[in-house]
Amino acid sequence: MAARQNVASGTRWEPLVGYSRAVRVGTTVYVSGTTATDAQGSIVGTDPYTQTRQVLRNIEQALLACGATLADVVRTRIFATNIAQWEEIGRAHGEVFGAIRPATTMVEVRRLIDPAMLVEIEAEAVLGTDAD
Repeated sequence: MAARQNVASGTRWEPLVGYSRAVRVGTTVYVSGTTATDAQGSIVGTDPYTQTRQVLRNIEQALLACGATLADVVRTRIFATNIAQWEEIGRAHGEVFGAIRPATTMVEVRRLIDPAMLVEIEAEAVLGTDAD
């Protein structure tokens, strides 16, 4: 059986809810739904583009803690509170993943845990993959 590595970001929610920011099992990394918070837990940005960029920075940090990079990402799932803002969210996602081109899904959700949060993204990575 492959070793399991749990990575915490230090938020108060992780032990309360019982989850990890990321989990690595073997060569696969699963990053939990990630929002646009900074190291102090404050939400970065009031628009979907800025929030998506922060979300992706947070995902990158979780991946690095597991020995992975953004280039290893094979799937993302994007949850938006207003699907009409898909282009702003997609532009930020494309700036990061344009050459990597993971499989992705974007859906609208009624709301996230904080009304100021506009987007949440999950990611899965497989170490050793190369984007074409």
